Amino acid sequence: MKSPIANLREEYTLRTLLESDVSSNPFDQFQRWFDEAIAAQIHEPNAMTLATATADGTPSARIVLLKGFDRRGFVFYTNYKSRKGQELAENPNAALVFWWGELERQVRIEGVIAPVAAEESDAYFQSRPQGSQLGAIASPQSQVTTREDLEQRLHNLKAEYEHHPISRPSHWGGYRLTPRAIEFWQGRPNRLHDRLQYLRRSEESWTIHRLAP
Repeated sequence: MKSPIANLREEYTLRTLLESDVSSNPFDQFQRWFDEAIAAQIHEPNAMTLATATADGTPSARIVLLKGFDRRGFVFYTNYKSRKGQELAENPNAALVFWWGELERQVRIEGVIAPVAAEESDAYFQSRPQGSQLGAIASPQSQVTTREDLEQRLHNLKAEYEHHPISRPSHWGGYRLTPRAIEFWQGRPNRLHDRLQYLRRSEESWTIHRLAP
């Protein structure tokens, strides 16, 4: 008896992705697609899978939120002592994946991650709601805990900072992935999807290849 999972299929027919359609710079192309994802009212279009690995190559992945990008790379924020932070300290190679199903699109990004400048992390931390600021301090991310302990930590911090500004903790801040490869994927009929990959040649120069689906 066939599993019903094996019978789940979608035929992708919305759009095409041709070499003549795309920008010569992948950051400009990403901006174009990101703007279209926002216009399509996709829920959290900045949600992305972040894949990291230990020094010996054991992988892990999770969803994080993109908080900024420019020609330097793609930025997200987290606890430096978390599992992903520890893995990035051992092995800075990582990958990002965006999936915008309503547009039948995927973006894959590979590169090297490094912490952003402290001033950049400070500025973003101060822009966050107070609850998110306190949550970043309260959570010993990736460590074994209980719900009661987390709630008590947050309760104590609310009392401690009731009349005081909250400074960014040193164990929390941003990372930037500097890409060496960016792939744009557009679903097509019969699983003959369009895949255009940008490979970095220099600081501002990229080569575009079409990959077989």
